[in-house]
Amino acid sequence: MRQFHTQKSQKKLIVSGGTIHVRMKKMEEMGIIHGSNLIINPQKIGFDITAFLGIYLEKGSQYADAVEQLKNVKEIVELHYCTGQYSMFAKIICRDTAHLRKVLNEDIQSLKGIQRTETIISLEESIRRQITL
Repeated sequence: MRQFHTQKSQKKLIVSGGTIHVRMKKMEEMGIIHGSNLIINPQKIGFDITAFLGIYLEKGSQYADAVEQLKNVKEIVELHYCTGQYSMFAKIICRDTAHLRKVLNEDIQSLKGIQRTETIISLEESIRRQITL
């Protein structure tokens, strides 16, 4: 038996591993949960710069091609098709400013269909969480 503490009520729940497995499987089948993963602290492995990148496409019709090209840039950890002034918005993680400059100049801005980019460097991540019910 495992003990789980709920944050809001501070109750101890004694639930078997089998029960947890069955519930997790059901939520995965329903599409509520999409697998599980380990969260790597990028700074612990030498990646000290997190930046957000607004990407302007030459034409909206180039979106699918741009996504396929950007999938090859391993420093991009999130990519969103969005409304507003940018066509796409990306989160990238790099070792340092020289690495960031290389990724921007050689790996992203040189891609076909990308008109220009706008970079915002994160100074600190203050909140990171999953949606709660």
